[in-house]
Amino acid sequence: MIDLNRPSRRDRERRTLWIVLVLNVLISAAFFIVGITGDSSALIANGVDNLSDAVVYLLSLIALSRGLVWKSRAAMFSGAMLLVFAVGILLDVWRRYTYGSEPIGSMMMAMSAAAAVVNYECLRLLRRLEEPDVAMRAATTFSFNDFISNGGILIAGVLVIWLGVNWPDLVVGFLTALIAIKGGIEILGDARREAARAKQGGS
Repeated sequence: MIDLNRPSRRDRERRTLWIVLVLNVLISAAFFIVGITGDSSALIANGVDNLSDAVVYLLSLIALSRGLVWKSRAAMFSGAMLLVFAVGILLDVWRRYTYGSEPIGSMMMAMSAAAAVVNYECLRLLRRLEEPDVAMRAATTFSFNDFISNGGILIAGVLVIWLGVNWPDLVVGFLTALIAIKGGIEILGDARREAARAKQGGS
């Protein structure tokens, strides 16, 4: 028997995406503010990451009312964004390595703890969805990458305080870029497979 009071799958996905979109915009702004104040490449990198996530969630919201081909294209754009974002992080890490930086470990630790709570909640909400399509799987990949990066920032903050050097911050920024590259490649591969499946289904 159909429960008429239960929200439809699309309604649940739309509500989840709106929540994670707003959370990522807020945490991204916090990353930028604290990252610039604390001179941290890792925090700024994650701010860019969360901002790109917010764009992906917005695209996924639009894709809910479209067909599989459109969703695959949105996922491809998401994957390409991750790769571009990774290149930007690598350039920032190189700049800070060349000209130096003085990250504040305590600010890195505090920001990573707050972001971990937010990203864990986003991941939990996304994983509750039943039979996620390609766009939703891309969104989950983004949130998982964010959660892993938060742990790296926390460790880097401890090392910055303990050793009094900037390289832990740069290492986390570099690793964040590698995670983004891996996620971008996975999303593009998933999107291509879905596009091929849609083409076969339409033929």
